[in-house]
Amino acid sequence: MTQDIEVINSIKHSQSGSALCLEFDDNKLLRALYGPQNENLNLLEKELNISISDRGNVICISGESESINFADQIIMELWDTIKKNKNLTTHDIDAAIRFARANERSAMSTDQKDQKPSEDKSEHKKDFSPSEIVTRKKKISARTPRQSEYIESLKKKELVFGIGPAGTGKTYLAVGMAVEMFERQMVDRMIFCRPAVEAGEKLGFLPGDLKEKVDPYIQPIYDALYDFIGSERTEKLLERGEIEIAPLAFMRGRTLAHAFVVLDEAQNTTSAQMKMFLSRMGEGSRMVVNGDPHQTDLLPGQVSGLTEAIVILEGIEGTSFTTFTNKDVVRHKMVQRILEAYDRNAR
Repeated sequence: MTQDIEVINSIKHSQSGSALCLEFDDNKLLRALYGPQNENLNLLEKELNISISDRGNVICISGESESINFADQIIMELWDTIKKNKNLTTHDIDAAIRFARANERSAMSTDQKDQKPSEDKSEHKKDFSPSEIVTRKKKISARTPRQSEYIESLKKKELVFGIGPAGTGKTYLAVGMAVEMFERQMVDRMIFCRPAVEAGEKLGFLPGDLKEKVDPYIQPIYDALYDFIGSERTEKLLERGEIEIAPLAFMRGRTLAHAFVVLDEAQNTTSAQMKMFLSRMGEGSRMVVNGDPHQTDLLPGQVSGLTEAIVILEGIEGTSFTTFTNKDVVRHKMVQRILEAYDRNAR
């Protein structure tokens, strides 16, 4: 038996037995919520442990009470996304669920804290929402709360460390922020570098000079640049020297002023190389250091410059550390499962 109807954000809510039914007022936009062959509804069912039945412009959600309420919250947010963007991707769904769960955990943590009656809980509660990077060509939103924290650090801090496994968006977001600041004329150039240490392969056998040998290993940076500003503009900026992509060794003896500088694969720096790199910072520059201390290709016995810097620079003014985990992996779901399996095996 259907009970009273409540309208929230233009969506009619009603109870049908133990199920919550939502009636939508725009069938065209509703197709985006469903996705091709109900792909989006199927994903929501799997991720939220619910069942969804649909008939016309009405969907009914069944499951545990808490799961139903959480699903309703997610669907409302997704409906807002559809109304703004006219489409919906599985990435949007994944991000909405991640942020909602982070806010739920934050609220629970706040409720559990011992507070005086006069204290304002809002001072303790942390609200997670997706931060954005905006360039002329595209706008992207953080897909995890950790990515959002990282973006905010990139905007506000002079030296930012992104620490964690591959697939968490460290390089892509750093390149995006470099482009945003370059286009806003906050910096005059973008510099991307990495140490010339290879993942189990021999650079010496590759043709060309050191830069040509290293270029294939910096392909993720090229890919990100092509995504944000296009291949043609990337090549033009490279020719003009407003973009520089080079091995870390090429930074020695220079002062990098008014630049956005990204050091990738920083776990493969030695202590001396890391100190050399960090001391290149000049007036008006931003530096980003990305890497995974657990994936170093240094020789046995060599101390990673990244691992050392994390300890030495903790608490230094103007510096920020964002630590990603396997749960922040935003590539294919299998990547997260694979990394977690390897971690379990290593214990």
